[in-house]
Amino acid sequence: MHVKGKMMAFCGLFIALSVVCMSLGSVIETNTLFLLAAASFFVGIVIREFGMRTGGAFYVADVLLGLLIAPNKFYVFSFAAMGLYIVIIEAAWRFLGRSSRTQRQTIFWAVKYMAFNVMYIPMLIFFEELILGGQKLSPIMTAGIWIAGQVALFIYDRAYEYVQAHVWTKIRGRMF
Repeated sequence: MHVKGKMMAFCGLFIALSVVCMSLGSVIETNTLFLLAAASFFVGIVIREFGMRTGGAFYVADVLLGLLIAPNKFYVFSFAAMGLYIVIIEAAWRFLGRSSRTQRQTIFWAVKYMAFNVMYIPMLIFFEELILGGQKLSPIMTAGIWIAGQVALFIYDRAYEYVQAHVWTKIRGRMF
């Protein structure tokens, strides 16, 4: 019983911090992407600490609570996409960890970019008016934004790996 209570308290604290980050994204407009990324990193921490089932439940609860509390619902949808990306890559890492393939890292990066582009390309095609405020994008601009998205994914993914490897391990040592 003690372990479940500790897990629930830990997840509740992280949901609260995640929703605060989503809400602060509406208040501090210049740091919106940073705060949404920080909020999504909590999903990965819960998955690595307690498993995929708990992490999936945490993700769903986080999105629902964000929809109820956060003032800007568009930021919640952005967080949901970032969190879903983390759920997918953590599941892929666990799946590839059980396989005996020699090119595991290459396959993992391919899965990362495929998962990102499955979410990103439809957004570019169907919601292009949101990007420039109602204007149609030229094919060259669309290609440039697609390339910028790939670079942003690389930076986001490296930041996630850094937080997991360095920041969270230091904090974890003090918490557990």
